[in-house]
Amino acid sequence: INYMSPCFLSCCQALSRVWTPPTAQIVPSGQTCNMEEERHTERVYAIREGETLELQCLVTGHPRPRVRWTKTDRQGESYPHNETLRIETISRHQGGRYYCKAENGQGLPAIRSIRVDVYFLDDPVITVHQSLGEAKEQFYFERTVFLRCVSNSNPPVHYTWRRGREVVSQSSDSGVEIYEPFFTQGETKILKLKNLRPQDYADYTCISSVRNVCSIEDKTAQFSLSNRTAPPSIKLLVDDPLVVNPGETITLVCAAAGGDPSPTLSWVRPGGEELPKRSTAKGGTLSVPAVTTEDGGAYSCVASNNVGNPAKKSTTVLVRGLRKGRFWITPDPYHNDDNIQIGREVKISCQVQATPPEELQFSWLKNGRPLRSSERMVITHTDTDVSPGTTNLDIIDLKFTDFGTYTCVASLRNGGIPEISIDVNISSTTVPPELTVPRGRSHLITQEGDTVDLQCLVSGKPKPIILWSRAEEGGTAALMPDGSAQVESYDGVLRISNVTRDMSGTYRCQTSQYNGFNVKPREATIQLVVQFPPTVEPVYMEVRQALGRAFSLTCRLLRAHPARLLRYEWKLGSRLLTVGQLGDQQDETYYNVRALNREGYGEYTCDITNEAGAGRCTFLITGKAYAPEFYYDTYGALWQNRPRVYGFKLQWTQMKPNIVDRILAYRLGIRQVSRGTIKNGELLTYNLTELVKPESYLVRLTPITRYGEGDATERIITYSGTSSTDNPCGFEDEALCLFSQDKTDDFDWTRHSAASRDTKYTPNTGPSSDHNGSKQGFYMYIETSRPRLEGDKARLLSPTFNTNSKTASASSSSSSSSSSVANHPTYCFAFFYHMYGKHIGALNVFLRQKGQTVTETSVWSLNGNQGDRWRQAKVNIHPTSAFQMVIEGVRGSGIEGDIAIDDVTIEEGECKNPPPNTVGHFKRLCGRHVSQMYSRPPCGVGPDESDG
Repeated sequence: INYMSPCFLSCCQALSRVWTPPTAQIVPSGQTCNMEEERHTERVYAIREGETLELQCLVTGHPRPRVRWTKTDRQGESYPHNETLRIETISRHQGGRYYCKAENGQGLPAIRSIRVDVYFLDDPVITVHQSLGEAKEQFYFERTVFLRCVSNSNPPVHYTWRRGREVVSQSSDSGVEIYEPFFTQGETKILKLKNLRPQDYADYTCISSVRNVCSIEDKTAQFSLSNRTAPPSIKLLVDDPLVVNPGETITLVCAAAGGDPSPTLSWVRPGGEELPKRSTAKGGTLSVPAVTTEDGGAYSCVASNNVGNPAKKSTTVLVRGLRKGRFWITPDPYHNDDNIQIGREVKISCQVQATPPEELQFSWLKNGRPLRSSERMVITHTDTDVSPGTTNLDIIDLKFTDFGTYTCVASLRNGGIPEISIDVNISSTTVPPELTVPRGRSHLITQEGDTVDLQCLVSGKPKPIILWSRAEEGGTAALMPDGSAQVESYDGVLRISNVTRDMSGTYRCQTSQYNGFNVKPREATIQLVVQFPPTVEPVYMEVRQALGRAFSLTCRLLRAHPARLLRYEWKLGSRLLTVGQLGDQQDETYYNVRALNREGYGEYTCDITNEAGAGRCTFLITGKAYAPEFYYDTYGALWQNRPRVYGFKLQWTQMKPNIVDRILAYRLGIRQVSRGTIKNGELLTYNLTELVKPESYLVRLTPITRYGEGDATERIITYSGTSSTDNPCGFEDEALCLFSQDKTDDFDWTRHSAASRDTKYTPNTGPSSDHNGSKQGFYMYIETSRPRLEGDKARLLSPTFNTNSKTASASSSSSSSSSSVANHPTYCFAFFYHMYGKHIGALNVFLRQKGQTVTETSVWSLNGNQGDRWRQAKVNIHPTSAFQMVIEGVRGSGIEGDIAIDDVTIEEGECKNPPPNTVGHFKRLCGRHVSQMYSRPPCGVGPDESDG
């Protein structure tokens, strides 16, 4: 890519305003599969799974529209913001409707969509079943048997059954019935063998096919039906439940007990849960080393051979363990007293979670010695089925000698797991808890980002666990900072790190019954206030201003805590401009500049401050010009009458030219040129010349004002001839290759395809396909049905093409037309036409040139019925200035007069092997002016003289 350093803007010119709303058209860039005719009007792009999807959104409009791709699905997936959407290795789940949205701030956004259909075909699977009432272990004679073939596909799959090498059909065998259940939507084909016969024991093949769409080959599955065919059965070679200690290796084994063909064995966990990552599975054997508590649960062995239903048997793995040991003390429930008193009853409860629960056992010690149940010391245990397990020690008629340390010991009967011991002291100092908040700590003020400790002091013996939660606000329970509903604390302290403003609120601490007295909870609250610096807007804004102008800057307060006594400070760089304080009801501050001078350019800041810090608005005041906006909706290359060079008409508008000082010049590469006053929306033009074919050039355009250089804009200029036989204009996209309808004609040309055109009212006229024979391909035609009248004209205008200005000016001084033709570049204008119908009018081609005046010259004409086929016309043209080609269709005497055109090309150089149907050909044959041909039948209506 070369830079445009040799070019400068000496011939810029200002044209009319060219701001236009966006248009968009989606064009598939990659290979597409064949599509059914009726789907074409749905704009369906078919692609094979695993291939690369590439869609291009062709846009027009000025300024250049921004493009965004989206897809309609539950996730509302969004794709990169560029004109090409590319998805490599596309999967079936990525099919759907894709939207291209183009917007440029002018009018409404342009939105186009296309449905992507992903084609695939999975391997078919054959399953075999007997009728429910006749199901046996094996498949006997005179039983009804169903062979079901299933294959996921898009489009719907077509199935074929074979017995051995012969195709099975109902017409060929009365013992066979083939049908498709309604609920399967065409994805299942069942072969029913009625009253199984000896000849039905055979090899069956199911062939699934999508009829080679997207070159997807057929796939097959086979099944051998015999008198040994049977559904699977299995047996588990493992205990249920299987109880193991942590760290051990478990091996689960299941074996096939029956089934033909031999079933496949696999292990699964319920609910789709994954097997442990450390596990290894081989057939019916599953090994899990170093088992943990998380590995416990149900495991199922599944056997399948596609006959009948899969067989399934399950076992449960229990990993021994003890956890969450807790205790609580319950004073005499028959007296309204929370204290422990001599002569009253007191109960000590101990709770432990155990796996397996039936192995849990408790024992009690007093001062380290075993304690047995007696009349005053009653030991009870809850049912082992209740989880977690609980044991109670009731001390009746408490005596002074009963004071001491009571120990609850939990263990598992089969050992292997350390026991849990819980000590509970009962003495005269054992008192219920009291809960308080330290002085001055019930209302805490902290700043965002700090770490804060919330503390509740608990007295009593033993000290219980403290439960922290947030008080409900507005009837809604708020979550704790870690996302949980409740947090346990053993020391009564709740530490919150990196405090945020969302953590402000009321926090509740309360005593738990665990590890303390089983009495009404004591509780207290703490109010947490989080201060944060002011949040302001705009955080950053660039303001472009011309010298001598007045402007105002506004810094707006959004939120702050505390929100009073807020100060503001305006600076330009490090220079203080003004300070002040926001009133209680004031949420913004202004700074006004009456007339901007050069010293006024720079970075302005406004700091709004409270106790927690400051929020800053930043404004960059600059005189830089905004970026130019390249105009993309003009045709690319300019032709020059030299073989190795080309030119390009570079066009742009200037974004907001009146905001800053007058633009003095534009820099293109390394040169610049002075400019006059530029108006908003003016189209500026500069012809780039002497560009070497076929190189590309990176063009950088920079506006210049008294302030200096503004924002630059870049684009890449790539040579592409106006058209070529490899890339004709076939009117396949709605943009019509930038052709346009003449606003001065009587009616318009119509874009259509044979697949979508309604010929009900105009039979025997118009093409049945495009020039290439495709019913999905598009072409342009004139619809001559009512209200069209004889002689009505439809005119189609090509884009404007430019010739080399040096060549044009030199040859314009020639006096003779022959020398003019000789000195000007020659182009070949070619197209295919279809003129079939008894009321065909005329098809005319004009060369329209844009010099000091606009002129039109007839270069080709034909009228009358030319038969139901496409023919090609070629004509040499010799433009002397910027030009357009005009294709005019004239309505004949009736409705059977549709004229169509397709595959239009314009090439540099003389036409090769032109057919003899140009204007000059008719002049030589008939000896009269072309316009006379419309007054009476032509002497020649075909591509050669013999057709006349």
